[in-house]
Amino acid sequence: MDDAKIVDLYWARSENAVTETASKYGSYCRTIAFNLLANAEDAEECVNDTYMQAWRSMPTNRPTRLAPYLGKMTRWLSLSRLRDRNSLRHGGGEVPLLLDELAEVLDSGRDTQRELETRELNLEIRRLLAGLKKDERDVFLCRYWYAAPVAEIAEKTGFSESKIHSMLHRTRKKLAQQLKEKGLC
Repeated sequence: MDDAKIVDLYWARSENAVTETASKYGSYCRTIAFNLLANAEDAEECVNDTYMQAWRSMPTNRPTRLAPYLGKMTRWLSLSRLRDRNSLRHGGGEVPLLLDELAEVLDSGRDTQRELETRELNLEIRRLLAGLKKDERDVFLCRYWYAAPVAEIAEKTGFSESKIHSMLHRTRKKLAQQLKEKGLC
């Protein structure tokens, strides 16, 4: 079923909306949640919470593309659950590793200007992504948006793991240079 018809089901308050969403996007949402949480039960709960959130938000929102809409919700709910269980202190999953990889680029010590810096940082990351080759952009997004393990990215792209590590390193280096030039690093 196409996205517009699924959205119509939400707007009509049909329970089939959740069934159709789960059928089309369940695996996609579970992958996002599991990559962030590294726990199947928590991931499944986040996916169910995503369906609930979609159900609540649809009467006022009418997304044209459900994948990014649901993906963003799943990611937000997963990160929220991760914070709630304090898993960053206890390790586990890909998130601590991701944060370590980005720590060399991002300075998180200044709280007073955090909101403004976050907006500027988001803009610079979008600029960086727009200037990357498709392969580089896809690898960066897989790693830092979807929290995919390097081995999984290598399998999907057909590149070796060392090439993925190299691509990510070069892209982080470009990001660091760009942020340095803008005074954000």
